Amino acid sequence: MDGTTSSLLDQTWAAIAAAGDGAPPGPPAPLAVTGPAGHLPSRHRVEEAAVAGAGAALLAAAALARQRGVPAPDVALERGHVAAAVRSERFFRLGGRPRSRLAAAGFAPLSRFWRAADGWVRTHGNYPWHRAALLRALGCSDDPDAIAAAIAERTAHDVEERVFAEGGVAAAVRSPEAWRAHPQGEALAAAPLVAHRALGPAPARAREAADLPMRGVRVLDLTRVIAGPVCTRFLAALGADVLRLDPPDHPDLPPGAAADTLLGKRSALLDLDTADGLDAAHRLLDGADVAVLGYRPGALDRFGLGADRLAERHPGLVAVYLDAWGWSGPWSGRRGFDSVVQAASGIADGESGGAEEPGALPCQLLDHGTGYLAAAAAMDAVRRQTVLGGTHARYLSLARTAWWLTAAGPSGPAAPAPDEGSWTVDVAAAGGPATVVAPPGRLSGRPLAWPAPLTGYGADPPAWPERSGYR
Repeated sequence: MDGTTSSLLDQTWAAIAAAGDGAPPGPPAPLAVTGPAGHLPSRHRVEEAAVAGAGAALLAAAALARQRGVPAPDVALERGHVAAAVRSERFFRLGGRPRSRLAAAGFAPLSRFWRAADGWVRTHGNYPWHRAALLRALGCSDDPDAIAAAIAERTAHDVEERVFAEGGVAAAVRSPEAWRAHPQGEALAAAPLVAHRALGPAPARAREAADLPMRGVRVLDLTRVIAGPVCTRFLAALGADVLRLDPPDHPDLPPGAAADTLLGKRSALLDLDTADGLDAAHRLLDGADVAVLGYRPGALDRFGLGADRLAERHPGLVAVYLDAWGWSGPWSGRRGFDSVVQAASGIADGESGGAEEPGALPCQLLDHGTGYLAAAAAMDAVRRQTVLGGTHARYLSLARTAWWLTAAGPSGPAAPAPDEGSWTVDVAAAGGPATVVAPPGRLSGRPLAWPAPLTGYGADPPAWPERSGYR
């Protein structure tokens, strides 16, 4: 493992272990990293950060395995595999059908950079409701030329604020220095990479030895897009039973669709705005060990899903909260996505390399990286709960991950490594066999694998299966 990767991994493990309630002083096992670097060329240390995030998740899995009475497994990663995993949506194929470049990147036509009167702004219009908010804010049709003209006559800050006020998603492209001086940047600088809270007493949940560290652990997934689904699918690859819930009136995917973000889990639709739907959600939480929640701070409070209410109603639960901009500061309640956080946080400016138009990372590292960090935080909290009892909450954000990445400094030159696509596997799926990237990592020489088959979006009942047991 090279020095930069080792340093980032040490930082990451320290952030995971920072709760200070009996955590091991160091990683439970050495992490073997193999293969050449150079799969994710960038002006930021993207590849090293990706390896550190996935590596931290594997180390947390090893610590949990040891707590469950299994000798801590050797953990290993291959750089090329991690590089494929953090671009997994680009490799996804259903029934052998190729995806277009735009579809693979996951961006709609109105999700892009636009020139403003004094710089650049990044918008996000993948969801119909965010697209409508963008058009309301600009007061124009969805014709790209009309949008370009409307943005060109306004400052980037004005566009940012107008779109936010309408419930949409946009951000001015800032330099790293401007973001550090911004009130939200200052709030992020004072925040940990992973925030920890102990929410009250609860009995410890005993866990026997198992073939995989998360075997028999139920995870309720209330997340969308990429970061949360990456977290929960990796937990599934490590043995967890994962049930994803989505609102039927704001779908993340077409009904019945198979997708990269559904790997390893069941997918159900449940309307929490109805009394029956909310009661069903809390019954599911009664049977859950972990809840991963990927909405803005406060957005789920009316459903009793804020951390303090969860602790009162579901003691002993591990709750992992993910958001875009952080859990404090003036932007904490704003909507955001990886590409928009890159724009605001100085990453897009740094990736431009002096070109006129801002650039982008070679993958959605803020999403994928935060997903692996969240998986590590979840497993560490499960381990602590097994030892100490209690109800545990963890908090992560795309913007804090961006701060971690930029603070690592610029990337040095690396010879390009071949991208052989050798990390894909075929799995049974709704709509035909799917080609997907296998989960990265090995435990004691054993490669991880996705639980099969790959379900369709919303195709499963909102109910837990029988416990998969301890083996």
